[in-house]
Amino acid sequence: MIKTVGGYWDPIIWIIAFIVIFILAYMIRAIGKKEYRKGEQIKPFLSGMEEPSKEAVHIRASNLYWGFVEALKSYYETMKKMHTGIINDYVAWFVGITAIIFIAVFIVGII
Repeated sequence: MIKTVGGYWDPIIWIIAFIVIFILAYMIRAIGKKEYRKGEQIKPFLSGMEEPSKEAVHIRASNLYWGFVEALKSYYETMKKMHTGIINDYVAWFVGITAIIFIAVFIVGII
């Protein structure tokens, strides 16, 4: 048992609670109808209308984010030029930026 500000935390009680909740959920599920059939029942209800094809309702990312990409076009063009696809470049950038942040935090900590 671990005492905290908010009370105590006992892993045994949590394990027992999860087991009880699992048993209750299983019992509720077992009460359900047994005559489920695949086919008509798995279709979504659209007020009696036929479901349109996936191609007809699919929104392409280029359409969905068009305004966002158009507003930041110059930024994306610059990033495409910098993008090499070589993992060593990304690790070098990560290490460099992390070093800069570490130095900045260290200097602020001294002041």
